[in-house]
Amino acid sequence: MIGAVGMRVITGKAKGHRLKAPKGLGTRPMLDRVKEALFSVLEGYGPIRGAVLDLYAGTGSLGIECLSRGADSADFVERNAHVCSIIAENLRHTRFDQQARIHHMPVDRFLRWQRGVGRYDIIIMDPPYADPEIEATMQLVASSGVGKEGSLLIVGHSPRVTLADAYPGLHRIKFRRLGDSCFSIYEIATTATPEPEG
Repeated sequence: MIGAVGMRVITGKAKGHRLKAPKGLGTRPMLDRVKEALFSVLEGYGPIRGAVLDLYAGTGSLGIECLSRGADSADFVERNAHVCSIIAENLRHTRFDQQARIHHMPVDRFLRWQRGVGRYDIIIMDPPYADPEIEATMQLVASSGVGKEGSLLIVGHSPRVTLADAYPGLHRIKFRRLGDSCFSIYEIATTATPEPEG
């Protein structure tokens, strides 16, 4: 996982803040160099702003990094109640708690609940590396309409997981491997065509 265990906030308003991480949940240590590479690529597409959705949020490290770099708001989705309390603590510590909401529920339920909101500019999903549902969840992100035309979907995954360059509503624009961590960035293309008027 890119964001399994919180480390430091790399840059922005909360630069240098260290984030708490849950113990004993089988999370993998996060490499700062992977997060640095990810955000270097992301900022190459323009300033980080708008609304962020952090799925499988863990410590909230990736969503908090987005807030630190200028995102307006972030929603964090995490199914473990104890981990949700750690996200809340990290948000208070970095003083982003007024710009964030934490949703204690499974990712698939959240996506179905939020269907069609078209709210998010950046969607991050960093599931456990052994998650067999990673492609199904990516396609649910695309079909649920939580993003909009041109929104970015960032997927953290193992080098042993091969993702396609395209899925319905998703087109990969970047792949990067650093050691035992990979991330893929997809652009969301909305598939709905407006009905002609008249």
